[in-house]
Amino acid sequence: MAKAHRLVASTSTVHWGYFDSELKPALEVDSGDTVTIETVSGGADVLPGPGYYVPPELLEIHDNVPRKMLGHILTGPIRINTAKINQVLQVDIIDIKLRQDWGYNFIRPLSGGLPGEFHETTKLTIRLDNDAQEGELPWGTRLPLRPFFGVMGCAPPSQWGMISSIQPRAHGGNMDNKELIAGTTLYLPIFVDGANFSAGDGHGCQGDGEVCVTAIETALEGTFRLTVRDDMSITLPYAENETHIITMAFDEDLDDAAKEALRQMIGLITQRTNLSKAQAYSLCSLTADLRVTQIVNGNKGIHAIIPKSVI
Repeated sequence: MAKAHRLVASTSTVHWGYFDSELKPALEVDSGDTVTIETVSGGADVLPGPGYYVPPELLEIHDNVPRKMLGHILTGPIRINTAKINQVLQVDIIDIKLRQDWGYNFIRPLSGGLPGEFHETTKLTIRLDNDAQEGELPWGTRLPLRPFFGVMGCAPPSQWGMISSIQPRAHGGNMDNKELIAGTTLYLPIFVDGANFSAGDGHGCQGDGEVCVTAIETALEGTFRLTVRDDMSITLPYAENETHIITMAFDEDLDDAAKEALRQMIGLITQRTNLSKAQAYSLCSLTADLRVTQIVNGNKGIHAIIPKSVI
């Protein structure tokens, strides 16, 4: 029988700034189990003023967890006991909830989509209304929340060593794909036995591009079903929901990312239908959308999205 687990964010269950195949698991589960993962976000420089709820473990993490590389606070990793290299981890995103009543957004010099055009660091504290599912910007604009985890990933290949959590790669990581909301299924290549899944970088909402580097960054709680698939073989993450298939690719060159996301989509179409490669290419031209996932994480992202109804 599948079991339900909870992994809280604490000084013993998070890693700050990096992925590493050598990280010891914070939790071990069986394939098909569900895990509710608590996450936190941000360093001491983004804490809000008085009147907001700050998860106490965030302050403890600031004081006691080394920030080994520039990057995110991630909860995990979670080992799935039967997972083997070259299999696939199916991550069913069952639910996502807010954990605090605020988020933040910042601009820093020499970063973002316009790195040379903003010369001062600015920070916004954004009030989050859980009941209304809205975020209120300091000047009064209210935005509908659509929470998702910017970072979800398995451990990278052992030969990569320790890598920053900032750049998305084949293992997933900082994909910053706003389509990965509750109700979506994500598929990740497995590069180490156990898969070692981690999540973090909670976002209240984000536009495609994430152009100033940050979304509404906040603490989230997510419930995931983690299932090992030995009947699939993939080289890059992809996702699907009730109505669409979403392929993803990452590269320093946005054109190359677009080409690879398209190749991935053509491959999925030919696997799921009797269409030829040329027919799938034509179908993509008629019905698939290429979207800029983000342009700010070193490796830029493109995701291709196509309605299931056409295949």
